[in-house]
Amino acid sequence: MAGNDGGTAETTLDWYGCATFRLTIGELVVFLDAYIDRFPGAPGPDVRTDDIDRADWIVIGHSHFDHLWGAERIARRTGATIIGSHETIRIMEREGVPDDQLLPVSGGERIRLSADVTVAVYPSLHSSVWTHQFPASDEACLGDLWLTYQERQVRQAERPPATGLAGLSAQMLAHFQRSNQHPRGDGGALVYLFETSQGSLLFQDTSGHWSGILRNLHPDVAILAATGRPTLDGEPIQGSLADFIALQAQLLHPARVILSHHDDFLPGRTIPADIGPIRAALARAAPRTELIELTYTSGYPLFAES
Repeated sequence: MAGNDGGTAETTLDWYGCATFRLTIGELVVFLDAYIDRFPGAPGPDVRTDDIDRADWIVIGHSHFDHLWGAERIARRTGATIIGSHETIRIMEREGVPDDQLLPVSGGERIRLSADVTVAVYPSLHSSVWTHQFPASDEACLGDLWLTYQERQVRQAERPPATGLAGLSAQMLAHFQRSNQHPRGDGGALVYLFETSQGSLLFQDTSGHWSGILRNLHPDVAILAATGRPTLDGEPIQGSLADFIALQAQLLHPARVILSHHDDFLPGRTIPADIGPIRAALARAAPRTELIELTYTSGYPLFAES
């Protein structure tokens, strides 16, 4: 379902936890990822997927459960069109979303969302989940270079807690069972650049990138993932998550950075990011970029003057 013209109406951004946001441009409503139903005890807004009754588009960064789960219900209820990788679309088709609400992309596409809003799609990379899953934001991670895909798979199989679901609480196991839509591989990581009459927004939902792509994008605001060990041009970063986010800010030159995926979305398994080292690294590497810390569903005016 195509959205209405955003015109020059105010653009707001609401964070729903993890890497899920609602972008509202006038009457146009775009969800960035769709994981809203939280694990019991996880911080987040008092909102559930079944409460969402307005959406024109759902833009998915990749098809892992903490990004995609819930998109099928929002799409069926609202008629929204889902944009995502071919793996995302395969899963959504299997979940019963009608074909005319599914738009598969792989990078290189530019899609009109309304008369005044477009989104361009670019290839991206997932974080290096086969090494450190949740390092501290200032922890320097080294090594693990030049491994083949098969060697990485062996590493991931051997790394706790990927060795199985043994030892999980009943609540955690139930959450995983409900949300598991059986994605293949890394789910087809993508990055998106939204262009509006008021400004531009980059959306990234996992910590990885191709430098040659990012350096040619210059958004006014960038949503950057702050979790895991980042992947830089196909290899795990030799440094910290804070260093990586600062490097991205140097490449992109945004006026503002908003973090995603940095909260404790799975208490007992996840480690919330320490924002202090990220703020310090940004101040050193990109002093003209402002770091914005959103609270849940705060209706942040995205392109308003600071």
